[in-house]
Order: sequence, then structure tokens, then C-alpha cells
Amino acid sequence: MNSPSSAGPCLRYPCPRAVVSALLICGALVASATRAQAEEKTYTLFQGDNISVGQGADLRPVKDVNGHSWVIVVDGKEVLVSAAMGPINLKVTPLLKLTDVSATLSGFKAERSYTMANDPAVKLTRSLSQTAQTNAGYQASVNQATALANQAITSAEMGASKTSGGPGAGLSTAANQAAVDTATKGVDAAAGSGGADLFTQGINDLSGDFDALSVSFEISSSVPLKVPYIVTMARFHDRAGPEGSYQNLVYAKALDAVGSKAAKVEFQQAGFPLGYTLLGYEVHVYDEGREVATNVAPKRQVLTSEQAFEYIRDKYVGAHKGQTLQATPVMGTLPDDLAAQVATGKYANPFYVKVSKDGKADEAFSDPSCKERIDDAYLVSVVRAIRFKPALTSGTPAEGVAMLNLTQLRL
Repeated sequence: MNSPSSAGPCLRYPCPRAVVSALLICGALVASATRAQAEEKTYTLFQGDNISVGQGADLRPVKDVNGHSWVIVVDGKEVLVSAAMGPINLKVTPLLKLTDVSATLSGFKAERSYTMANDPAVKLTRSLSQTAQTNAGYQASVNQATALANQAITSAEMGASKTSGGPGAGLSTAANQAAVDTATKGVDAAAGSGGADLFTQGINDLSGDFDALSVSFEISSSVPLKVPYIVTMARFHDRAGPEGSYQNLVYAKALDAVGSKAAKVEFQQAGFPLGYTLLGYEVHVYDEGREVATNVAPKRQVLTSEQAFEYIRDKYVGAHKGQTLQATPVMGTLPDDLAAQVATGKYANPFYVKVSKDGKADEAFSDPSCKERIDDAYLVSVVRAIRFKPALTSGTPAEGVAMLNLTQLRL
């Protein structure tokens, strides 16, 4: 398991991942809209990932990313999970998700690269700098030795001139050469064992011992993402592993708030083995712990609101075979001013609706038996904009009654 990088948590785990077929409806039971009620809402069906982490057997869903740490919720409180506190256990569950929020990633680029410690250019620069400093030191030694030799020659010549004369020249030449030879041996050794070899080593590193991945793209969203973060899934082959084998490296990074104006995202993901081969790469975008769709999401399909509801209803019926259940609200496009209406207390009391086996309702009633109709055109328009999971009788869709409380709907 790898320690988190400076940008966020980064974890490697063996593959393949077990694929779990499931459905997650992101967001509120009833999704509010910032557009007019008459406008048709678009949804995106895509394959996302549910991620859970922990430092033991108890794994919790990830809510956010904070620096080097994952953020989970334990007993209602946010808790940081970091590799600095011990090994992290990670579970990634792929599943189909349906959401009305979609981010756009453009200019996507992912290239193998080097970390600073493994960058051949950096190594080469350091080697040349070290060699230059070493040679400068030895050159200073040569200069000093030459100066001492010249001083010895001068002294010898002076001594010779006082005595017999003549031999002083031969003595000075021998002393000078010996001093210079002694000093330059160090320079030769440096060139042979330090300078030339280090230079060659730097050049040979260009063979492709990549150990990182440099990623860049721009992100935008028509619906503001207030607390976004990304989680990436890199599938790679370790050249030291068996042919055909692969692993996954998970990386997470917190982002600034995302809006309609494209924002640049750049980062380097470390933790790969030397000379790895990149086999696949996915970017998942989350906001406050909920995954949103992107234009690069796997198995992506854009659906109308009716198509999205039919998908939800069919999945619901298929997942509850043989069960008897009441009708419940699941999605809808609500008027812009509904929140203000609810805030005034106008619709504080719960009411009831008859739900067809197709999951639709068109009237509001004040009693559970649906005999006392509420004469309120605005309320009726709200009811008709909501879609329900139909009532089930032994797994078969049937007509039913659902209670609605607009003050408890998450808007």
C-alpha cells in the first residue's frame, strides 16, 4: 500500500475488482430544479464507483477528501483516514448510477512521467554540477601544488647559486613534475569514476523508467459543485509482474468549487513501479460525497426525465420480487417557488395521493382513504410533477396510496 501523495490519498490494490450490479439514485428523493417546471429535465445514467475506506475491518463510505486524508463519517462526526496513521483498507464497488447533475471534462491529457527523485534530467543536472564542483576542487589542488613546487624551485635555485651552481635547474624540474603529477592523479580519478560514469548513467535513464503519471484537464458544471473532489482509477502493468497481469492505483484530490466557467486541474500521480505500462484510466467526480456524471464516464447514457423514471421503476420492481410495499416518491421536477411556499407554512400538513401502478399521481387528498379532495391547483401541479415507486403486491405493481409531506422533501 502506498502512502498518500501531497495532493491527496493514493492507494494501490490488486485486481480484478469484483463488479457488483446495483443501482444508486444520487441526490435527494425528490430532486429540485432551477429551471421552469414545463422544461424537461435531463438525467445521466453511468457507471460510477462507491468507495469505502478504513483502518481496520470497519469500512465507511468516503464523504470528502482533505489534503492527504480521506474523510468518512463515524457516529455522526467526520473522521480523517490517513496512511500516516497506519495501513488503509479500501473497497471500490462499481455500479450504475442515475443523476441529474453532470460535469464536463475537456482537454484531458494523461502521460507517463517521472517523479523528481527519478527524473533523468534532474539526475543529469545534479551529476554535472557535482562533477564540476569536484573538478574545481581538484584544479585548486593542482594550482596550490604548482605554486608550492615553484616555491621549492626558487629556493633550490637560490641555494644552488650560493654553492656550486648548475644542478639547481634539474632539481627544480623534477620537484615540479612530482608535485603536479601527485595533484593531477585526483583529477584523473574523478573523470574516470565520477564524471564520465555519472554522465552516462543520466543518459541511460532516458530508457523509460517512468514512475508517475501527469494529468491535466478542465472541468465545468452547469449545476455548481460546492465541495467537489476527484477520484482516479489507473490500471497498469508492472513490468516485474507476470505477463497479462495488472493492478489498480487509486488517487484522490480535492478541488475548488466548480461552476459553469471551466477551471484547470493539473496534478502528478506517483506510486507506480519503475517502467510501468498504463492500461486504462478513469476520473470520477464527487460533490459532498455524491458522485456526479461526466462526459467521460463509462457506460454513459443521457435520458429524458420520463426515460429516467421508467429505468428507476423497472429496476425497483425487479429488485423486489415477491414483496408487498407501499408507494413512495422517488423523483420529480418541482416549481422554482416551492421552497418559498413551504417556508411560509402554507403546505405544512401532510396530504395523500392515489398512485397508479405506473407510479404517477394527479390529485391531492386530505385523508388516507382519498375521499376528501384538496382544491388547490398549485398543489395539484406539484403532485403531477412527482414520480413514485409504485405499490407492490407480491412483487406486482398495483395501485396504492402515498403520504406526502412537502416540508420533509429535500429540495
